[in-house]
Amino acid sequence: MRSGRRTYHDPLHGAITLTVDDPTEALLIQLIDTPGFQRLRRIRQLGTASLTFHGAEGSRFTHSLGVMAIARRAFDLLVESYPQLQPYRPLVLCGALLHDIGHGPFSHTGEDIFGSNHEYWTCRILRESLPLRQKLDAFSPDLVDQLEQVYLKQFEPPVVWQLVSSQLDCDRLDYLMRDSYFTGASYGHLDLDRILLALNYDPVSQQLVVVGKGQAAIEHYLVVRYFMYAQVYNHPKNIAAAVGLEQVFRQAKLLLLKGQLTADATVTAWLTQPSQELTLAQYLGADDGVFSYHIQHWQTSAEPVLADLCRRYLDRDLLKALDVSHLDQDQQAELLAKTEQLLARAGFVPECYTGLRVALSRGYTLYQRGIKLQTTLGLQEISQVSPLVQTLTQPYQKAWLLYPREIAADVLQLN
Repeated sequence: MRSGRRTYHDPLHGAITLTVDDPTEALLIQLIDTPGFQRLRRIRQLGTASLTFHGAEGSRFTHSLGVMAIARRAFDLLVESYPQLQPYRPLVLCGALLHDIGHGPFSHTGEDIFGSNHEYWTCRILRESLPLRQKLDAFSPDLVDQLEQVYLKQFEPPVVWQLVSSQLDCDRLDYLMRDSYFTGASYGHLDLDRILLALNYDPVSQQLVVVGKGQAAIEHYLVVRYFMYAQVYNHPKNIAAAVGLEQVFRQAKLLLLKGQLTADATVTAWLTQPSQELTLAQYLGADDGVFSYHIQHWQTSAEPVLADLCRRYLDRDLLKALDVSHLDQDQQAELLAKTEQLLARAGFVPECYTGLRVALSRGYTLYQRGIKLQTTLGLQEISQVSPLVQTLTQPYQKAWLLYPREIAADVLQLN
């Protein structure tokens, strides 16, 4: 830190500079330096997606800084026109910075595998982690309670939590831009300046709204989000990688419970206890590196299935994914049963090497009040004004049959 400043050089937002002369920004610097926040450097933003998009190795740490940077820009623009919002600046910026501090190993992929919930753990960490709690309490004794209200979408005025978590929030803006950048996908290019200029505050309802002339920028944002889910987040190789990781830990748990496998205290706790029953130390002791080390170790296990599953994951020998969306549920089940028979004849344990997975996108919804557009008729839901957004409200899903490459030719003959 030089001259009372701290600068983080970000590939998307350039120099993110915080100054100690600003009490709120001085607090942000202190929070960033806590062990709980530094842990986010060791958790990948996109879980297993680097096995599909090799550049997708950004961390929750970089994303969290980016969300805070966008929130600061958005909030400071609103305050220029509505100075009565100024007292909420510490809450908005801390809320943006800390919104993902509860993420565990492999991010959302890990939540599916271990049954954890990062929003639950975010609130627990803020309350129970002394380095964080002490700094927040020293700034304001009400700040932790207010942050929890923000994350639960209960704080008044709603504009505060809407900037952090809504259909048009700083979290989504950063992860769409960041994930597009690191995956190399062109779908996520957003005009951030136009979007931020389109945001406004409605003093009557006290919520975040969009000015009428900003409609096109928000439509583009929603189209970008649609394509990122369709082409990146729900990519079949991403699904295959996540299933491969899930099978590793499923098999490891079975062996661990039988006393046929060794793991350190942290991984043992994660595999044998419900997530919400973990101690704070057990939760914060887990990151991608801790679990990846075990996968490396287990590939030499005497148990052949676990060893093979670990090798396949580490060597990116992922399961194949066949689109079976055109089949009804009975036909999909029949195809799965035949695939299991093929695997059994080939010497595989079927339940470890095949399955059906559905990738679902709910499209644009009215989640947390939706997006309100300022029009001559007053505030209107954007999906009622825009035919383009109306088309994006339709949910869609794809179903995939997963199987190893060794039986690929036989599976294709079944379909």
